[in-house]
Order: sequence, then C-alpha cells, then structure tokens
Amino acid sequence: MMSAMRTPLGRVRGLGSAKGGVEHWWMQRLTAVALVPLTLWFVYAMVSLTGADHASVVNWFARPRNAVLMILLVIATFHHGQLGLQVVIEDYVHSERTKLAAILVVKFAAVLLAAGSIFGIVRIAFGVIG
Repeated sequence: MMSAMRTPLGRVRGLGSAKGGVEHWWMQRLTAVALVPLTLWFVYAMVSLTGADHASVVNWFARPRNAVLMILLVIATFHHGQLGLQVVIEDYVHSERTKLAAILVVKFAAVLLAAGSIFGIVRIAFGVIG
C-alpha cells in the first residue's frame, strides 16, 4: 500500500544505474583523462629507447620518476579496462548469475594482472632484475 503512494523517482532510487552509475561514469572519464598524458609519455619513452640495449632499458625503468609513472599507467589502464568491460557485461549479459560471475572474473583478472605488472616494475626499480 505504501509503495503506491511513492513517486516514480522514489520507486526507482537504489535500482539500476541510479545505484552507482554516476560514480562509475566519472571514474571512466577520470581514468581516460589520466591515460592521455601517461600514454603519450610512454610512447615517447619507448620511441626514445628504440635500439637501446637491455641495460639501458633497465636503467630507464630504475629511475624513480619513470617507475612511478609506469605504475600509474598500469593502474589507470587496468582500472579503465575493467570499468569498460563491466559496462559491456552489464549491458549485454542478461542472466544475473552469469553477469555477476563475468564481472568478478574481469575484476579479479584486472587486479591480478595489474599486481603482476607493478611487481615487475618494482623489482626492476629496486635492482632485483638487471
């Protein structure tokens, strides 16, 4: 009975995209904006390292600024990717169980791949690999 007296907006609050869509949308935009300068920096750096030997590339990665920017690039890339894949899954997978499983797999894979990448960058930066 009480639900009949609620406004249409009151009935949909907490459902669907009204649940967290704005935050998700902003995060996608924020990571996209962050990826522009990070990707340009990375492409420039890789072009400048063309033809360099292994020791030069390791030394480049070992510089604190480069290591930090690489870690930021990895975090932004994997976070942006998982956000985008989540939207695709939510839009095109209709079974709730399959949708939930797919989103969990995507998030787990993004965290696992990002952690592995960061681990590698940190090992190089601290001279464990040389």
